[in-house]
Amino acid sequence: MNKLIKNISLSLLMLLGLTVVSCDMDKEPYGSLVEENALQSLNDVHRFRNSMYASLRGMTLGGWIVRSDIQMDEFHGVINNGNRLGIVSNGIFTSSTDEVTDYWGGCYSVIASANYLINKIEELKTDKEFEGEENQKELARYQAEGYFVRAYAYFYLVDHYCQPYTTERGSAEHLGLPIVTKYNPTGDIGAYPSRSTLDETYSLIEDDLKKAYEGLKEYETEDQSQLAPMAAYLSSYTVEAMQARVALVKGDYDTAFEKSTDVIKSQIYTLANIENYSEMWTNDNSTEILFRPFQSNTELSSATGSIFLNVNEVQADYIPTFDMLFMYADEDCRFDAFFKLWTLDIEGSSYRAYTFHKYPGNPSLRVDQQNNFANMSKPFRLSEQVLIAAESAVLKSEPDLNQASAYLGALQVNRIEDYEPGVYTNATTLLGAIREERFKELFGEGFRMSDLRRWNQGFTRNPNHSENPNLNNVIVAAGAGLSYAADDHRFTWPIPKDELDANPNIKNQQNPGY
Repeated sequence: MNKLIKNISLSLLMLLGLTVVSCDMDKEPYGSLVEENALQSLNDVHRFRNSMYASLRGMTLGGWIVRSDIQMDEFHGVINNGNRLGIVSNGIFTSSTDEVTDYWGGCYSVIASANYLINKIEELKTDKEFEGEENQKELARYQAEGYFVRAYAYFYLVDHYCQPYTTERGSAEHLGLPIVTKYNPTGDIGAYPSRSTLDETYSLIEDDLKKAYEGLKEYETEDQSQLAPMAAYLSSYTVEAMQARVALVKGDYDTAFEKSTDVIKSQIYTLANIENYSEMWTNDNSTEILFRPFQSNTELSSATGSIFLNVNEVQADYIPTFDMLFMYADEDCRFDAFFKLWTLDIEGSSYRAYTFHKYPGNPSLRVDQQNNFANMSKPFRLSEQVLIAAESAVLKSEPDLNQASAYLGALQVNRIEDYEPGVYTNATTLLGAIREERFKELFGEGFRMSDLRRWNQGFTRNPNHSENPNLNNVIVAAGAGLSYAADDHRFTWPIPKDELDANPNIKNQQNPGY
């Protein structure tokens, strides 16, 4: 059976005692249920919705966010890392490499869950068992959340497995994703979907987000409990933040500006400042976090920090390149928040090296005294929205350099001690400053590959560690000075080979270069 369809048929992630669910979203979820008996009460729907949130949480942690960063120019592998993610770091992956292809199946599993919830709620709205204003309001809310989750998964796919959006590519055949919006597993090969156009893929994402926004906005007319920092559930402002992100990647700068500034002007969220910035990363608390999916030490997902750090504090699989360290001024609070100097034991010798500590482990998430490097996910922060507003203000149909400068300066004064924002009169210079600030602020959060793709820029890793030249001898040579040209095919991940083999409708629709 086609793996895409197989994933759909096995991905109804229920917490109903009918299925076993993997909490590690680095692995594809699995399980089964008897569909006609799955949702018989509002409590059943509520529990299904919670399992979908668990999947969304998993998609915002671990390899889901940092694997593409390890692929770019931010990190060097250390020679005693056991070659973990080495194929990705060294740029030698293929369409059969699980490290880049496994997220394809994971996304379609989440999409299947969302499809089932969206479609089923549409049926339940007319079921006598769900009559009553309160039941109908809850169903509408859960359906809106389903639309968001489906859009999130499709956007992850299009931003990794499809070429960057351009007007010319938008309408070209077979550059988008196979679109599935109904839960209808089948063994009929003729019914397997072909790749859509990019325009069709983005249209689905945008339409889903519009429905999510409208549904949650309606719910918030009576219940505004999620209109607050660190909300455990989705709000209309989280949806707008996602709409801004999608629009920026697509190059729709007017929409990106509109949506990001809506979030900013709500004044519900405020930027972390120099004094409390580290608190956001250690204890996962901050007024700038829009959405923080629930996690506890009895309900854990992937630990992002464990990809970089070891509990013995003398080993690290990946360390930041010198260029990353050199980006930050001495007065920048992010340096101390992101980096920590350790003495690493590498093949029997000691090396002083800065390790990546943006995910240092929240003490409240430990299951014992040992640090498990688990942190709550923070998929939407105000700082990202400020940077989107700044960049899109330069590039929108009616550019406004004053607005762009103001947004850039607002972020910088909350990150760099005694900082005096600059005044920019040249769009190119200002845009460069915004992009550099975006690199510094979102370092290690999974944005780098997406940004370079849409900017049409390549990269070259600096192989030299000027902070400690001895480190040059213990970083993986194959990836030390890795370089991608702007048009390198590896900026787009390959469609999994087994997907192409199983589905004749996409057999000849692999991405260029694979």
